[in-house]
Amino acid sequence: MECILFDLDNTLYPPRCNLFGLIDKRINSYMHEVVGIPLDEVDTLRRRYWQDYGVTMQGLMRHHHVDPEDYLHYVHDVDVASRLQAEPELRQALVSLAQPKVIFTNSSRAHTDRVLGALGIADLFDQVFDIRVADYMPKPYVQPYHRVLEHLGLTGSQCVMVEDSVANLKPAKALGMTTILVGNAAVEPFVDRQLAEVVQLPEVLANWAAIGGCATVGGE
Repeated sequence: MECILFDLDNTLYPPRCNLFGLIDKRINSYMHEVVGIPLDEVDTLRRRYWQDYGVTMQGLMRHHHVDPEDYLHYVHDVDVASRLQAEPELRQALVSLAQPKVIFTNSSRAHTDRVLGALGIADLFDQVFDIRVADYMPKPYVQPYHRVLEHLGLTGSQCVMVEDSVANLKPAKALGMTTILVGNAAVEPFVDRQLAEVVQLPEVLANWAAIGGCATVGGE
């Protein structure tokens, strides 16, 4: 195991912090006030774009000629510090991991920096790969996974991926990564292990190292 890839939102902090609730409002506002989509069509289009393209932004780029940089700046203009604060237990857990740690997120670099800063862990990650890594193609498209591995100079089998999205773990497993789901979403066969919160990760990795391999979901 040469590297651990971490998703950002709802992975490094729990969904109960509801930071995405602030972003969600900004997305709706952007679609209505900036793009000019009628308010009663916003929810339907968001669901369609999410289903078809993985993120709302891709649908807006393809069908409404939205500038992705304008979109990213607008929707991530939220008060991160109002929802997140430094978590000593999280920091201790990450510090205890000997492997290099990187962020692999569908969010922007500016948003990532604000989140990591609020959590007090910005200094613990070697690199950040945001939505720009593959020309705005998001997870779970395979292109950003390949691009991240190219930048790292690693194969999938050398990496662990930690995510709150089951869908985003499927291509990771196809590339040979060990896959860890954070949260209570229903698991799939391509998920190697499920954790309630990311602070449990050091114990899981230590157990795997002790037995010389990876445990499977449902082993507890």
